[in-house]
Amino acid sequence: MNDNIDHEHEGEDAPVQEARLWQANGWTARVIKNEDDEGWAVAMYKDGEAEPALVGPWTMGRDKKNPKPLDVNAFNTLVKTASEVIRRHEQHLHAILHKNTTISTGQGELKVTLDIVPDDDDPYGILAATDEMGEQVAKVRVPASFKLSPASAYAWFENDFRAPRG
Repeated sequence: MNDNIDHEHEGEDAPVQEARLWQANGWTARVIKNEDDEGWAVAMYKDGEAEPALVGPWTMGRDKKNPKPLDVNAFNTLVKTASEVIRRHEQHLHAILHKNTTISTGQGELKVTLDIVPDDDDPYGILAATDEMGEQVAKVRVPASFKLSPASAYAWFENDFRAPRG
């Protein structure tokens, strides 16, 4: 038996599973004092993120003073809920930043898309038209405030795909 095994670094990548801190599978659950009342809350952090994806109330323990300890079932439920919150937020953001409509022209139908580029200094949109064969027929930069609708798409088409002003 070898007694010279290095135990100092053993388990550094192992998940943390404590009563108020649980880390596993790219997530950290941290039970914290609820700032709004005398109770407790749990904050769920995705690895690498500074802000929690989810903060919610946490159950009191039997002593009615301290929080209930985290456990594997609670942690897994929290991961599922926090993941769903992130997914919904991403879907909402995608819906805001990506719009499309279809217009009928003498040459056939055109799919017109607007993709907003949320640059902190200079946000803008890319307006593009694609024909029924999937070929892009026009693409222009527009102000981020441009509102895509069937009417604005048709007006763009009628104006020979020149960049609209807003």
